[in-house]
Amino acid sequence: MVPGPRWASMGSCLTTAMLIAVGWTTPALQGEPPSVVVRPAPRLTLPGIVVAKDAEPKSDGDVDCNSPAHWDGDTLFMFYSLGHPYRSSGPNMAGLSRPSVRTAYDNEREWREVKRQGERWIEATWKAPDGRLYMWYHNEPHPICGSATLTAPRIGTMVSTDNGLNWKDLGLILEAPADSLNCDTVNTYFAGGNGDFSVIPDARDEYLYFFISTYNKDVAEQGVAVARMKASDRDDPRGKVFKWHHGQWSEPGLGGHVSPIYPVTADWHKSTVDAFWGPSIHWNTHLNRWVILLNRAVNKDWGQEGIYVSLNPDLAKPGGWSKPLKILDAKELEKSKWYPQVVGIDASRKETDKLAGRVARLFVAGQSKWEIVFLKPGEK
Repeated sequence: MVPGPRWASMGSCLTTAMLIAVGWTTPALQGEPPSVVVRPAPRLTLPGIVVAKDAEPKSDGDVDCNSPAHWDGDTLFMFYSLGHPYRSSGPNMAGLSRPSVRTAYDNEREWREVKRQGERWIEATWKAPDGRLYMWYHNEPHPICGSATLTAPRIGTMVSTDNGLNWKDLGLILEAPADSLNCDTVNTYFAGGNGDFSVIPDARDEYLYFFISTYNKDVAEQGVAVARMKASDRDDPRGKVFKWHHGQWSEPGLGGHVSPIYPVTADWHKSTVDAFWGPSIHWNTHLNRWVILLNRAVNKDWGQEGIYVSLNPDLAKPGGWSKPLKILDAKELEKSKWYPQVVGIDASRKETDKLAGRVARLFVAGQSKWEIVFLKPGEK
């Protein structure tokens, strides 16, 4: 069930001098809870992908999913996707190179021209201790249900030895059950599937956790779910991912069932859908907690109701996530866009979309007009 948030606003809107603050009262967070403040900041736009042929090279591009980042020495690398991923690099977020550069897959011709598997978006990355870069992609195969427009996403993984300019595909690792499509859906895009996700390692690099959006025809399996894989299986991942289901990591990543950690309020396949989706996760060093941001869709065209935040001190406990609370209303977003994420701003601490401290930037679809401040109990 999607709960009503407890939040307070000083001022009439985010474009004036004001802030939005939220605080939790939930058994998942013992004692006085932390809080989150969103406040205006100078606009910062990620390079994204420039699609217009006559556009200026340094103009702002488009972003159509999470934009993962990593450091290699003193260089920050960041990825953006519009059916195919591009990369930029620089000394910090403000100094990322423009225009971004198209990356390459080792199986691109076979995938697109022979097998016609559909496009792929990079949603998450992780630079392993051995220096190799892993990424996970959202793939949209066509046709689905005999429709030229519907799809059912699935998730695969790749590895790179040159910071993501060239990738080796390791295969698909997360997919919904074969009988879980709703071909009579009124949804504009999806008849089912697992996609729109983020990935993060635990504090010991023992497990990789996948936070996935699920569009199963069964309402009980719709929402945001979680799966995990041993990090040591990253080079041979197929069949090594297990979904959280009925209190256990028991269901296979390929074709298995889920018990959502954020279940829907109303069916994804009805016009009155009400659902969280598109999680982005980071470890917050100031709160010592994992933080997830979420979209909330409220119609078949994925109309955005707002941006929500949730906390958990322990990735291994899917039931420990706090009640999602709203931090931004759709009217504060440009064209009510999707894909919220926190990106850390401290280059000396190598902060990214996966690591942030007390103050970070809040992006939605590659645009940031806000800082997001994480406060311990009693802080202001």
